[in-house]
Amino acid sequence: MRHVAFCLLLMLSITAQANEADRLRQAGFPAQSHGLALKNQVVLTYLWADVYAAALYAPTETPAKLAWEQQKALRLELYYFRDIDRSDVIKAANTTLKRQQVSARLKPEVDRLHARFRDIQKGDRYALDFRPGRGLNLEINGEVAFSSPDDELAKAYLGIWLAPEGLSEGLLD
Repeated sequence: MRHVAFCLLLMLSITAQANEADRLRQAGFPAQSHGLALKNQVVLTYLWADVYAAALYAPTETPAKLAWEQQKALRLELYYFRDIDRSDVIKAANTTLKRQQVSARLKPEVDRLHARFRDIQKGDRYALDFRPGRGLNLEINGEVAFSSPDDELAKAYLGIWLAPEGLSEGLLD
């Protein structure tokens, strides 16, 4: 009986890996983006539904984790597989920021960033692009929707995905 259970778990694991590979192909992340190299990509699944694919880009010669720790240039791209209400995205972001104990000083800038969000439609692409000395840009479908020169905001907001217990911390592997 254990053998049958093990085989079923193995088959589910293989199916999940194949599904993730299909979803990542669907997202179509290029090997290079805005002068940075693709370091890793993952699919976020919630309650058996694929929500988005995420890709992390950093300088070619720098491992992703080191780029994150040293606040080097980073680009996080998200491709959405389903429609999501903007209020749900904002609520999830605020919950994660609170759990990560982000400084209250950042609240006005976070609120300004959230004001630029819109309802997400299947196929939308969001990107957070951080460059030292320039700060953080939020792009929606290739258009810059928000900019801030605050490096602390960039670290906190990218931390939603990359910090310990973040939504996609596997991107740093």
